[in-house]
Amino acid sequence: MLGLPPAAGAPAGTVDDPPTAPDAADAVGTVLGQVLDARLRDSRAVDPVFARDVAERVAALVARGGKRLRTAFACCGWRAAGGSGDTTAVLRTGAALELLQACALVHDDVMDGSLRRRGAPALHVELARTHWAAGMHGPAETFGTSAAVLAGDLALVWADDLLTETAFGTPHGPRLHGEWRAMRAEMVAGQYLDLHAQAARSSGVDEALTIATLKSALYTVARPLALGAILAGADEHTVDALRAAGRCAGLAFQLRDDLLGAFGNPALTGKPADDDLRSRKLTYLLAVAHRLAGTTADHHAAAALAPDADTGTDHAVERTRAALERTGARETVEAKIGELAADSLRHFDRTGARPAVRREFAALVARASGVTAHRAEGAG
Repeated sequence: MLGLPPAAGAPAGTVDDPPTAPDAADAVGTVLGQVLDARLRDSRAVDPVFARDVAERVAALVARGGKRLRTAFACCGWRAAGGSGDTTAVLRTGAALELLQACALVHDDVMDGSLRRRGAPALHVELARTHWAAGMHGPAETFGTSAAVLAGDLALVWADDLLTETAFGTPHGPRLHGEWRAMRAEMVAGQYLDLHAQAARSSGVDEALTIATLKSALYTVARPLALGAILAGADEHTVDALRAAGRCAGLAFQLRDDLLGAFGNPALTGKPADDDLRSRKLTYLLAVAHRLAGTTADHHAAAALAPDADTGTDHAVERTRAALERTGARETVEAKIGELAADSLRHFDRTGARPAVRREFAALVARASGVTAHRAEGAG
């Protein structure tokens, strides 16, 4: 099986004690292993070449893991709403979220031209190399891009199938599917607005926040929390509080990711630290820096941060990095992350969740945002 080792105790999906966030990562790995094995059997029955080149690569990407944050937040939302007993539905929903994340990563890497993902070549790069090594006709890059789009589509199909099967098995199926449907539309809208902002050379702070909210915050935290709560039969007050908490925590997560995208260590993040800077992707970090450069009349920083600035060389990227520091944008974003983390904890308290669950959520927010619970409380 391709999944991670099972958590200690009973098999995943059947334990009576609801999984905490650390346990959920292991437990969903087991569920994913079972799901991927079944999907690979189906794919091999369709065609062995398709299974080898596409399906197996999608399964390998999913099995390589990542933070499993979406699963952890789904389980936390379930616990916040009083979920207990059989964990099958919430873990399968978590597995569907991990498959959806694989779709987003594959497509995002194609659109951004990213070369690395989770410490390995991005899928479109790997497929292009396969084309070249086999001596096939036509441009290898075009083949890799086209095949990767299909691979992302396959991950989405697997995610939708799993969520639908799960919804059929619970009395909360219609609400569960409605939340899932809204999340998918938000993801696509956020991804398009991201592309649109790059093409339009936008630099607005509000636009950057909208993109971050739609593309990442809602589907990373807010919707997973709500999906888990719905599976526990939560009322709308609880779900609304969780969505608000998740929106803030998810934005904090994305702003931290923006900082890592500019200043992170590739050996730790598994991806290059300059992709966003080279592509001039509209992030909140860049938008804030651009605004601050204008406010302080820092013409050198403004030139380095301009949407149409040359970013084709390492020197140009370093100039951009230096401008992010000099304008104070990095410190401003750090402060914003702290405020968002504090707001998320306040919204979560409105759910009336038990203290143990509140502590679990605070730990997850700290993990996602890089802000400890103590610092978040101080920011509030």
